[in-house]
Amino acid sequence: MSDERQRTRRPGGRSARVGAAVHRAALDLMAERGYGTFTVGDVASRAGVADTSVYRRWGTLEALLVDVAITWLTAQSPIPDTGSLDGDLRAYAAGVARDLAGPDALAILRLIIALDAAGPDGVQARGEFFAERSRQIQDMLDRARTRGERPPEVLDILDHILAPMYIRVLFGADLTPDYADTLADRLLRIM
Repeated sequence: MSDERQRTRRPGGRSARVGAAVHRAALDLMAERGYGTFTVGDVASRAGVADTSVYRRWGTLEALLVDVAITWLTAQSPIPDTGSLDGDLRAYAAGVARDLAGPDALAILRLIIALDAAGPDGVQARGEFFAERSRQIQDMLDRARTRGERPPEVLDILDHILAPMYIRVLFGADLTPDYADTLADRLLRIM
């Protein structure tokens, strides 16, 4: 293939379809079997592609799984910009609650936890997920700071908003919009 043709690949072409099929297969296997119970070959077979396609694009199963997790994370509700920290935190909590109610959320959370025990590649993958989530939150907090507000730290949001919601999802407890708003309210009161 010529260099010119290679540069003009369509973003919605075969490569995008293969990537989406591989991501879907990995998420489904994670939900059905759990981490550490399937291989790149299992993912490729489920996605209807060759193992070499997966290895060529991602290199390792851990690299694929972190790509799946980060892609899921970045596809979730956008970081709000309501014009106030109060509005942003409440909208953010509501968006996270909505996203965590989705069909893939439990598999993603279990994956992030499992990566911690998967050796150095897994720990690095988990760190990349956390860095992406932190970057998103930091953008929201930086906007608040620019407006002259005194925002909390990223870890405050993790401790007071995300962690309680993640725990509820992991243990199968209800996650309602009212609960999400209560978490944001508690954080705003202690700041």
